[in-house]
Amino acid sequence: MTKPNKRFITIADNKKKIEKLLQELVLEPRRHAIEWSQITRQTPNIKIGYPGQHLASLITGIEGERTGARGNDLLDGSEVKSCSRIDQLDKCKDCGDPVARLETVCSSCGSGGIKRNNDSKWLFTIRNEADLTTLLHGVKRVLLLLGDYPNFEWNDFETLRIQSFEIWTEHPRHANFAKIMTNYYKNIYLAHRRKDPSKTPAPKNFWPYTYQFYLCNPVLTFSCMVKNASTNPKPDIQHYVPPDTDRSNLPSLVMPATILQANELELILRKADKKELSDLLKPAIGRKKPLPNFSKMSHNERLAYFDGIPEELRSYLPLRDTDRIAEARQHYSRRSH
Repeated sequence: MTKPNKRFITIADNKKKIEKLLQELVLEPRRHAIEWSQITRQTPNIKIGYPGQHLASLITGIEGERTGARGNDLLDGSEVKSCSRIDQLDKCKDCGDPVARLETVCSSCGSGGIKRNNDSKWLFTIRNEADLTTLLHGVKRVLLLLGDYPNFEWNDFETLRIQSFEIWTEHPRHANFAKIMTNYYKNIYLAHRRKDPSKTPAPKNFWPYTYQFYLCNPVLTFSCMVKNASTNPKPDIQHYVPPDTDRSNLPSLVMPATILQANELELILRKADKKELSDLLKPAIGRKKPLPNFSKMSHNERLAYFDGIPEELRSYLPLRDTDRIAEARQHYSRRSH
């Protein structure tokens, strides 16, 4: 079941409300915080947690339970997780002191060598069987809200992006989410507790744009771009799925082929039929017949033929790294198009 229950959808005129909320609760407070940070030298980072709860209600059309952190995030039982990569603190490569996101040189030593951080993630706390059961069966839908910079690789910190992804925990297309969370609890959390009962292991880190993220087949339901973010921010909603739309009919995000390791791409090439492989080829190089002889190519040569891996072919892939407390954060940035 991936169709929202209309009984809980009570908020209307959502897109206009979303634009107003983002302007008043996120963008304008951030703009003022940036101005004050020039005086106070404090970080202008505006946490997305509670604004994220409001945003989730407007995206889904569903009210919250008004119980703060104690009840369900939304009346239909949906769980909301927020992650912001906007205004993360950076670090000077020379002296090691923190550097604000909008600073171009270190205020401590004047160095222009700055390590820009882009590694915030969603956190899932699972400390017992009840927590696991609630997440995978009590919660029917997980909303993943993300604020980031689509042009991070070019140090463009004036363009922001806010997105919402959905995972329906009991639906077969999202089965890997349940496997990943179960493996975390059984193979990481419990293993570390048995080793040292006095310590509580870190929550499950769920990283945007990584291999495991794409394996869960997340569905994008909202995307908004903001340009001139520190001077004249205006939200521009570019993708919006109405609250009552059946999500099972929507495509999931396509996994970038560059995320795949050599053995994983080899697995797809071996298991996919000729039509599936032909459909995978980049349009720019055409649907060649016969197919290229991939067996004689290196991994990088193979990657040149593919843009992304669709949901159907991702079913051939293993989960990867489900018994480690810190997954490999393979870098990939979904830029704006």
